[in-house]
This record gives sequence, structure tokens and C-alpha cells, in this order.
Amino acid sequence: MSRGARGEERLPATGSVDVVRPKKAAKLVEGIAADTEKPDVAVGRLLIALDIDGTVLLEDESLSPGVLEAVAHAQRVGHEVMLATGRSWEGTRGILHVLGLEPEYVVCSNGAVIMRRHGGDLADETRYDRFHVETFDPTEVLHLLRTHLPDAKYMVELADGRRLYTEAMDDWNLSAAARVSFEDLAAQPVCRVVVVSPDDTDDDFVGLVSRIGLNKVSYAVGWSAWLDIAPQGVDKSTALERVRVLLGIDPAHVLVMGDGRNDVGMFRWAREHGGRAIAMAQGPEEVLREASETTSSVHAGGVAAILRHL
Repeated sequence: MSRGARGEERLPATGSVDVVRPKKAAKLVEGIAADTEKPDVAVGRLLIALDIDGTVLLEDESLSPGVLEAVAHAQRVGHEVMLATGRSWEGTRGILHVLGLEPEYVVCSNGAVIMRRHGGDLADETRYDRFHVETFDPTEVLHLLRTHLPDAKYMVELADGRRLYTEAMDDWNLSAAARVSFEDLAAQPVCRVVVVSPDDTDDDFVGLVSRIGLNKVSYAVGWSAWLDIAPQGVDKSTALERVRVLLGIDPAHVLVMGDGRNDVGMFRWAREHGGRAIAMAQGPEEVLREASETTSSVHAGGVAAILRHL
């Protein structure tokens, strides 16, 4: 870097190189970065909803490459970045902390639960409350599924966030959950039913659902042989629409990213209102078809590839 006639610092002419001290080089880089994130430049505020598993997290729960920096960038330029996940709040709050997120709302349990921030320290477990919860009577669907899947493992999430399960489930966080008999699962309304059958594939579950029919509920088949059941008409999109209205964000200023069948609802919702619905490259073909665009896989940093260009 050299100085002009008036003493101001300027970049070297194109094709030339100026050797400067490290401190001056760092200052130049900081200035360029600031130019890309100027708070006084008008930017349309986006509601950015990210799925967790297969989107920001890999199978071993490590972060997708570049996602931390990309999320921080999206927040710095003024966007509302939140999570919309099939996980319960118990399995979600730690991910918020890791990502450095403090959104006004968090969508959990595939849209059946909306958590709302009410202040406090980021490490405070009570900083979010259960703002909106949808429930249903699981009795009929539980007995129907048990008839066809007698060896499966079952879990329900209650309106207050407590979880009850029949048997331990590999790869599922059952911290603070209680083991009960199958009959006790249906003793009260629930906001979610999870069925895990290690001997079946996701295609087996898709076929089963189409054969037996699941009335008065919504459902999504997971990539690792599990079935997630929510109240009728409830999915991530219904919760996100409620959040969008509360935040006063234009319907076209929505960007959602995910990789699974439980993301199809929010993909359709975003597309229908002029927003962006972005699928991770490793998602099932039927999920990719529902998106308006596809980014690279979670292993290749697909979320970062999108967010760092906002």
C-alpha cells in the first residue's frame, strides 16, 4: 500500500505489488471485509431457517465445513438465522450454543413446537419458553403401527417437553427421557410420535405408510429407518409461517435449507411465496425435486456456500 498526493492510503496499481508491514496488511484486509458488510447499506432482511441433521451437522454431529463463519456472516449483515428441526428442544438447544445463534424463535419437533427467546444468558437453560405447542391423541396411530411393526421402538414427546420411550434407541438423545410401557405412551396428548425400526429401511417405511394409511396426523420418513408423526396439518412450514408473521418479514424474503423428507413442507411453502428452498446435494431424489435449487452436500459445506454470498 502507498500514499497519494494528499497522504491517503491507497491500493497499488493493477498488476503491481507493494510490500508493506504485516500490521498495515491486516488493516487493508479488515477494510475490504468491512466494505462487504457495511451496516449502512440497505439489505433485504431474510428469514433463514436451517435444518440441523444433514444440513449443519454431519452424521457424527461435527459441523459442516465453514458453517460457523457463514452463519456469523449472515447475522452480521442483518438476517434472522434460526433452526427448524425435527429434533426436540432437548436435542436442539446445544446446537444453538455451538452455532452462536440467539434467534427470536426456534422451530422444533417438525413444527409441533415453537420456542421463544425471553432473554437471559446464552448458557441459561430457561432462556427459551414453549411459545406454541400442537398436540394430538396418539392412541389410534400407536396401535395401528404396533400391529405392523411389533418389534419397533417407540417414543413420544409430551406438551411440556418430557419424552417417554419404550426401548433405548441408537443415535437418539434420550437425556432426561423416561422409559415406560407401550400402554403408557398414549396416556395423554403428545406433540410427536417417533417410531424406530432398525431392521427396516426408509423405503420400507414409505411403503408401509402408503399401505396402511395414517389418518388425522402428519408424518415424515427419516433417512435412517424412522418415522416421525405430528398433529394433522402440522409441519415445519406451518410453524415457520407463524414465525414469519410475528417477525414481520415479507413472504418472499425467506430462505430455507434442508436435506430430508420432513423438509418438503417448508420447501413448498418457501417456493410458493417467492422465497428460496435449497436442498443439500445428498438428499433423496424426491426431496431434491421439491427444492428451487440445490447446493453442495453437507460434507462439502453446502450451507456455507449459500450463506457466505448473501
